[in-house]
Amino acid sequence: MKVKEVFDYSISNEVSPLAHYIFHLYQEKKITSEDDFSKLDFDQADHQKVEEMITNNVLGIYKMNIYALKMNEQDFVYIFARNSNEATQFFIETYYQPPMYCKESSLDTEFVRGKEIVSFRDMRKEYSSFPAVAGEFSW
Repeated sequence: MKVKEVFDYSISNEVSPLAHYIFHLYQEKKITSEDDFSKLDFDQADHQKVEEMITNNVLGIYKMNIYALKMNEQDFVYIFARNSNEATQFFIETYYQPPMYCKESSLDTEFVRGKEIVSFRDMRKEYSSFPAVAGEFSW
């Protein structure tokens, strides 16, 4: 696998430490995007610099989670947000009521959408701003 492929994967799957290490090594010209990832030597990195990059979130990687918020006895709303507080606040601002509860769900949950099977992880890539309503579900 090429470095570029692993970097793209780490960005799209929010693997911040890996993305920042690759970015640092690339900036320092110790690797190219076409190098074989298996030959990467992370000992060449300045670990202090990478730690600062991660702390400052130089690449802007924010982990998004999916939360199920219960609107009433049969209706749920799924919201992409960084944490449950953000999901709850967004729910209140959107639906003008507090949820009955807010529970984190797995991004790998799969469901049928139209004629395809998708996961919340796949859906998250369709959004450019967060928090966001991923969908509503009724029993």
